[in-house]
Amino acid sequence: MSKNAKINTLLLLVVAALAVLPLALGLGDGKEEPFAGADAQAEAAITELKPDYEPWFSPLYEPPSGEVESALFALQAALGAGVLAYYFGLRKGRRQGAAGTVAAAAADEPAPAGAASTKS
Repeated sequence: MSKNAKINTLLLLVVAALAVLPLALGLGDGKEEPFAGADAQAEAAITELKPDYEPWFSPLYEPPSGEVESALFALQAALGAGVLAYYFGLRKGRRQGAAGTVAAAAADEPAPAGAASTKS
C-alpha cells in the first residue's frame, strides 16, 4: 500500500470516527433535540439568560419546516463545494497547460552552437 493510500485510509477512518462516536457514546442523550445546531442552542441560552430580549432584525425568509431549512443549507453547501472544485480544477488545468506549452517550446528550440544534434 502506497503512502498516499495509507494517509487517505487514515483520514477516512478519522472522519468516520467523528461521525459515529458522538452517537455511539450517547453524547446527546437526555436532551429534547440532542444534536441541534449552534443557532438553536444560542437562542435557548439567550432566552434563558434574558427572557425579554428582542432580536435586532428578523430573517428575510423563514422556511416552512426544519426539513426545508436543512435541504436549503445542504443545497448551499453543495453549490459552494461545486464552485470551489471548479475554481481549483480550472487553476490546475491552466497550470498544466502552461507547463505543457513551456515544455513544447523548449523541445522546438535549436541546439546551442557547437552541440551535437540528435535530430535526423
